[in-house]
Amino acid sequence: MFKTRMKGIALFVALAMILVVVACVPPAPPQSNQAASSNAAPAASSAKKDFTIKLAANNWSASALNVAVAKILIEEKLNYPVEITDIDENAQWAAIAAGDLHASLEVWPSGHAKDVAEYIDKQKVIENGGPLGPIGKISWYIPTYLLKDHPELATWEGFKKPENVKLFATAETGDSGQFLSGDPAWVQYDADIIRNLGLNFKVVQSGSENAVLSALDAAYSRKAPLLFYFWTPHSVHAKYDLTAVKLPDYTPECYAKAAEGSVACDYPQDVLFKIFWPSLKEKAPDAYALLKNMNYTTKDQIGMIAAVDVDKKTPADAARAWVDANEKVWSAWLSK
Repeated sequence: MFKTRMKGIALFVALAMILVVVACVPPAPPQSNQAASSNAAPAASSAKKDFTIKLAANNWSASALNVAVAKILIEEKLNYPVEITDIDENAQWAAIAAGDLHASLEVWPSGHAKDVAEYIDKQKVIENGGPLGPIGKISWYIPTYLLKDHPELATWEGFKKPENVKLFATAETGDSGQFLSGDPAWVQYDADIIRNLGLNFKVVQSGSENAVLSALDAAYSRKAPLLFYFWTPHSVHAKYDLTAVKLPDYTPECYAKAAEGSVACDYPQDVLFKIFWPSLKEKAPDAYALLKNMNYTTKDQIGMIAAVDVDKKTPADAARAWVDANEKVWSAWLSK
């Protein structure tokens, strides 16, 4: 019994000494919030921002794809809501100057020299947002199979022959040949070129890009003649063998008086570029930086167009597939 009590007393004394030692050790200084978080990766805010980015979409497939890519990245990486407005490429200039729209991502300069001079150079109410990347070219096209029996149609002089004019005549054009175009809102000088080169052709507006493509599908199925307005980059060139008709070479002088109807030459090569509402940089600097940096290749764009036109994806789905497969490209656009 005595030994048991002594063991209990010894244990009690040992525990008391341990508690005294622990009590004498000063507590570690509290870690500041800044220090505590210095080693942690900053978390991205998921809160939506209260400024809506308003993007212009013009009436051709590549324009819809450009804004679809931008919408995904601005909404998901920068947390701004995005509003897309379908608008004519000519009407968008005044809307962007007024701040009703904030950016258009694919301007073809050959048709907008007057707008550039007025809104960008003179009034300075629109900012040149830099190149988009793809290089565009509008041309007159025919299906290449026509050259087998009519090799002269490779150049505009071949269309002066009355027997060749008849090949392209329709009930709508009578004795004149048909030159098929699309949307009347597109920038085009074809009526002037036809008149100034002395060709007996009439421009017929089909109404849209899809209508031109439908007419091409029908002509190709019958190996029928068709002369039409189109452009590159576009997936149609992967689907059909087309020849661009050789027109007189483009010169700046040829287009100097385009407003007066004097154009009598080919369309120039177009370095596609973006335009911005100047206050976008202040209102949404990170979204401005992304759009300013946005730049991809002609191949990138053609791949997305093919996904829409050939694979029948929506522009949103084609844009999503491109974003998912090209993080290395678009991640560079996020840097300021």
